[in-house]
Formats: sequence, structure tokens, C-alpha cells
Amino acid sequence: MIYDVRHVTTYEYESSVSFARCTLRLEPKSGNGQELISHSVEIRPRPAERNARRDFFGTLTESVVIEAAHRNLRIDSRSRVSVSRQSPARDAQSPSWENIRDIAFEATSLGPSSPVGYVFASPLVPVLRPVSAYAAESFAPDTGILAGAVDLMHRIRSEFRYDPKATVISTPLNEVFDKRHGVCQDFAHVMIAGLRGLGLPAAYVSGYLRTIPPPGQPRLQGADATHAWVSLWCGAELGWVDFDPTNDLLVANDHIVLAVGRDFSDVSPVDGIIVGSPKQKLGVAVDVLLVG
Repeated sequence: MIYDVRHVTTYEYESSVSFARCTLRLEPKSGNGQELISHSVEIRPRPAERNARRDFFGTLTESVVIEAAHRNLRIDSRSRVSVSRQSPARDAQSPSWENIRDIAFEATSLGPSSPVGYVFASPLVPVLRPVSAYAAESFAPDTGILAGAVDLMHRIRSEFRYDPKATVISTPLNEVFDKRHGVCQDFAHVMIAGLRGLGLPAAYVSGYLRTIPPPGQPRLQGADATHAWVSLWCGAELGWVDFDPTNDLLVANDHIVLAVGRDFSDVSPVDGIIVGSPKQKLGVAVDVLLVG
């Protein structure tokens, strides 16, 4: 499948901003069944500096400096991506989770794809005893790692309520877990925390999800959104397998990977600092269009 993705981020400031420094992570990844065909980012006002590098996780990270006074900032990212991946069956056989846990801790590499880098707590995903105990209910002794993760994903989908007004990026994980409300980012963080609490390597994935309008209804431009899910290392043979707890899905061809890290703080599409306005209004519009 070939997708055209447009991701537009806008900031409107209450008063003029004299300086802005932004970090952009807007280029979709290549690898694991996904290939980036083209990518461009247009920024208004025009930056005085643009510098790009690959971060530790292999994500193209662009540093942008804007020195012209402005009341509006627009970042328009456009990408074409080919996706061809196959997820394992939900009931597929897999090694026991205890076996995967032990092998992960024996890893000799500290590179970005090494499982050991995703076992420990990270800035937005602390290892919490109640969350670990919750996850343990899905991982009885000798349970296959796929079966356990599928069950945990299903329970999160069933027992947590999607509520975009319930949380913000700074809402602590323990509050999300206690209230059982949140958005895809929160559900991914909860699942990752539970898996890591059992010693299993779990990464955070940001990206896009193709949405299909109801029968007979037109597709609405800008109705898509950025999405988040979980990647779990399931051993050398299966490798990293992706789980979408918001939708109770094993990830296949409707998901487009933007970036991978330990949690949202590693993959935020746009962040930075400004000098000037005390208040701002953020807008994000995403279009994911199947073109081939």
C-alpha cells in the first residue's frame, strides 16, 4: 500500500514572538515493511537556520531557528510511504515470556534495536507496582509472549475509556491508570509500563493510522490524527511485534510508523521553546490518503 501523508502543525500566539527554536521529528521511518518514498517540510515564517541529524533511535531530527517576529507558525510536512507488512496471528505460537525476559537481559548490544534498552523505566513511563500487577494477570507462568501481550492489549481496550479531555501530555501515568481514561498515548504508556514491570522490552511508536469513513460518507480532510502504539520484542525469530491497545489490533498495513523511542518524550513530532507570547493556540491536522 502507498500512502500520502500530510501533517500540518500551526501555532497562533497571543502576542508577537521574537524567537523560536523547534525540534521536528516528522520524517516517517524506513524499515520493517515500510519504505519512505518522499518527504518535505515547509515552514512559515522561513527559518534562519535548519540543521538535520539522526538521533540515537535513527529518527531524522531537524533543529529549526526562527528569528523573525511572528504571531503565527505553520509547519507543513508531506510524505509518501509504501507499507507492506504482515502481523502474526493473534493465536500464533511463541516462546514463553519468561524465556524472552531472560534473553533480553543477556543482550550484548546497546544499539537502538537492542531489546535491553527498552526494559527499564524512562522519563514518561515509570515502573509502578500496580501497573506491573495488572499486566501480570495476562502472563501466567509459561504463557507465550504473543498470547500474553494480546490479552493485555485486549484488556486495556476493554477496561480503559478513550477520552481526549481526560489527560494532557503531562498527566502522570499513575493518574491515567487509576482513572482508566485517556488517549492512545496514555494507553501505549500503560501497556509499556506493565510489560517493562515484568522485565519485557517494550518501545513506544508514534505514527499515523488510516481511518475509513462510514459507508456512504465522504472522507473528511484533516480528520485523521497522529497515533501511538507499542512495539514488543518477542525474541530473535519474531523480532519486534507491534500492538495497538487503543484499537485492540496487531499492527499491519493501516499503520504508518513515524518514530520509535522509549516513550513520547523521545518521539514528539514538534517541540521547542519561544520567546515572547505567554499564551498560544496549537492546531494539528493530519490527512492519510491511500493512493496505491
